[in-house]
Amino acid sequence: MPLYSYRCQSCGQGFETLVRSGETPACPSCGGADLTRQLSNVAPEGKSGAILQSARRQASREGHFSNYSRSERPKG
Repeated sequence: MPLYSYRCQSCGQGFETLVRSGETPACPSCGGADLTRQLSNVAPEGKSGAILQSARRQASREGHFSNYSRSERPKG
């Protein structure tokens, strides 16, 4: 199931949702079905490793290691 970004034409709400083939999503705000699928942002080529390292440093500063594998977590 791919993740798609939509904008509701009725209320202007933007949202992302998982969509199965043949399924028509509804706006979570107003329930409308008049939706426009938006182009999604993609990670810049060659930058995803730096983004991951930055997220890991921030998680470490905040004291949680949920995005680290068990072998990467500090012992203790």
